This record gives sequence, C-alpha cells and structure tokens, in this order.
Amino acid sequence: MKSKLKHRAKGSTVAALDIGSSKIACLIAIISDDQGTMEIVGVGHHASSGIKSGTITDLKAVENVIRHTVHTAENMAAKTLKGYPLRDVVINLPPAHAKQQIEQIDINISGHEVTETDMYRALARAQQKAINKYPGDVLIHSIAASCNIDGHGGIQEPIGMVGESLHLDVNIITAAQNAIKNMSTCVERSHLDIISFCHSAYAAGLSTLVEDEMELGSTVIDMGGGTTSIAVFAGKKLIYIDSIPIGGKHVTSDIARGLTTSLSHAERLKTLYGSAMATMSDDNEMIDVPQIGEDNITNHRHIPRSLLVGIIQPRLEEIFEMVRAKLNDSGLGPLAGRRIVLTGGASQIPGLRDISQNILDKQVRLGRPIRTNSLPETMQGPDFATTTGLLTYLAERSHEIPSNISNSSEDLSIMEKFKVWLKENW
Repeated sequence: MKSKLKHRAKGSTVAALDIGSSKIACLIAIISDDQGTMEIVGVGHHASSGIKSGTITDLKAVENVIRHTVHTAENMAAKTLKGYPLRDVVINLPPAHAKQQIEQIDINISGHEVTETDMYRALARAQQKAINKYPGDVLIHSIAASCNIDGHGGIQEPIGMVGESLHLDVNIITAAQNAIKNMSTCVERSHLDIISFCHSAYAAGLSTLVEDEMELGSTVIDMGGGTTSIAVFAGKKLIYIDSIPIGGKHVTSDIARGLTTSLSHAERLKTLYGSAMATMSDDNEMIDVPQIGEDNITNHRHIPRSLLVGIIQPRLEEIFEMVRAKLNDSGLGPLAGRRIVLTGGASQIPGLRDISQNILDKQVRLGRPIRTNSLPETMQGPDFATTTGLLTYLAERSHEIPSNISNSSEDLSIMEKFKVWLKENW
C-alpha cells in the first residue's frame, strides 16, 4: 500500500539514530526536493558503551555516547540546522526485543472500490487485535504482508480494485514495553524526540536490497556486535523476522579467551588477520599476540595464523547453522528465496561469504547501502546498512508506522464514517 501521508516539506530535516552493541551512529539529512529525496548533511558515530546484545545495561553510559554522537553530527550539519538543535529522530529497534505475529483481517467492501480508508481501517483493526493479545507490548510495525480480494491472492496494490471482501495478512511487530522505555529514556535525556522505531534488520534490508531481491524473495542476515538478526522479504514486503543472541563480539571474546589476550587486542587481531575459512598458507604466517598484563613486546606470543582462524571459524559456523535452523523452522520455504544478503559490521570478515554459502546452500552477497545519496565513504560499508536504512524507512514506509495508521483511520469525516458503515452493513 502506498502512503497517503505527504512527504516532509522540501528543506526540512530528518535524522536517524542507530543504537547498537558495537557503535552508536547518527545521520542528519535534508529533504532536497518535493519527492522526499534526502541528502546527508551530518554524520556522527562512536564506539558503544553500556549496551550488551541490544539490551541497555548502563543508562548513563548510553546517554553519554548518544550525546557525543549527535553533537558530532549536529556540528557537521550546523549550516543546515542554522543554530537549532536536532529534535526528531527515527530509532532502530534491537532485534532481541522484537516479536512478530500475523493478524488476519477481513473487510466487507460490498462491490465497491477498495480505498485507502479501507486499508487503514483494516490495519488499525489488526493493531487493536495485537494490543488486546499483548497489552504490555509497544507496536513497532504494521505491514500488509499479503492481500486477496474475493479469494484471489497475490495482490500487491488493492486500492482501486473492486470486490465483495478484502482479506489482509498483517505482519505486526511489537516490542516489550520496558525495553522501549529504557531506550526512550536515553534518547529523550539527550533532548531528542522519537518519531518512530524501525527493526534493525528491516532497516538493513531497505538499505541494501535491490528491487528484484525484494520482489522475488531474499533473506537479510544482519550481523551486529551482540546479535545476528534475520529479515525475509518477498513481494516487496517484510514477511518474517527473527534473531539469535550471537554476534561479532562473541567472536572477539572467543579470540581473547583462546589466545589469553585483551578484548581490544582480540578485536584488532580479528580485523587484521581474521578469516572465516582456513587457507594453505595459514600455518606459515606468524602473528604477534600481546598477552594480558604484558607491556613488553618481547613477551608477545608468536602463533601461526591458522590458530586464530581455528578459533573464529567454529563460532561463525555455529551462527549460520542457527540461522539455517531458524529459516527451516519458519516454514517459509520457497518464499524466502535463494538469495542471502549479509550486512552488519561482523559480515566483513574475509571468507564469510563462502562459509555462509556452504551452510545455507543459497547465493550470498555482501550488502552495502544503495539508497542514500551523499554518504561519506567511511559509511558506505555494510556496518552502516541499518543506520542508512532508518532514513529510507522514514522516506518510503511511513505508512507502516502504527501511530500514522491510527491517526489515518481515526481522522475520518462523518460522511466517510457513514460510507464505511454502509459498506459493512448493506
């Protein structure tokens, strides 16, 4: 369904705040034309603190990093902001806190054309059913995943079509209220207003998938620091999400424990010498490993690179085996397609594409942001897919924001409400 909500006015600013276990990033963009095209004018990112596997463990630490990150982006965008502080932001929802349910809704259209009002009414009804089932949860997304009219399925754009009954399968994504409150507290203490949340893997898919991948069926695997999340697209819609509580930081911890080195040195070793698959030359290539508490370079251990790869590979195999199990259990089958797109900071380990292809038995590519103009070179990699995707979500999918749906379904004139009553009762 296309949004009936108007684009933000030309010259207005929008911003995305990506709060992750490894980093916190902020993008500020300006609407450059009447079609809603965005131009990046401010960028900030900083190593995360106070977050573990997407869960906030130290409110003050997270707040401090958010302030520092947003301040950096504001300084870069000072000319555009004209001295005013940033206010409205769209925030990522950590996958660990997301829940998905499918609500089936039937609307009587009695031989009339399907209107935007009908669609928003159906989505609002699905939202209400979800709230009744899980009163303690917060609505995040309401997506018309599939549609049929009079039993005829595969309809992507029902508005304007004629029939007797409209059936929607609505993909409702919610999150635990306490997790949302904790994130909101950190953001609002930084004098920012949250206009929407967006699931991290969904945002990554919106940023990296080409149109054919969204249409024919593809799976995005977003490998973050604390979690690896899954988003399946088909028919240009999000149809499935899930996650596993393992990410790049777990690989780093394995290296630190296995080689008795610090976490910072383990991260450096992973970045410089790490690989997901062994090669013939690994036994002959020696690397220096600083030992915990040893400052003298003469006390460094010299190990073959094969030992490092031998620590990394099993953990990555475990991640993709768990992803495979999730996809198999989902029952999606052919809908999930034959295409895998890897995103996230941990997806950049050499050899990862090969190992994932072997385990998942699908075609795999590395996903990079493709839908945001004027991105600095440092943010054009897969580690910033979610950050850029948040802006894409705001620009192209605002009709899936639950508050927009509620407002659109409630703001009917008396005449429109009377027409709805006639459709349903005559």
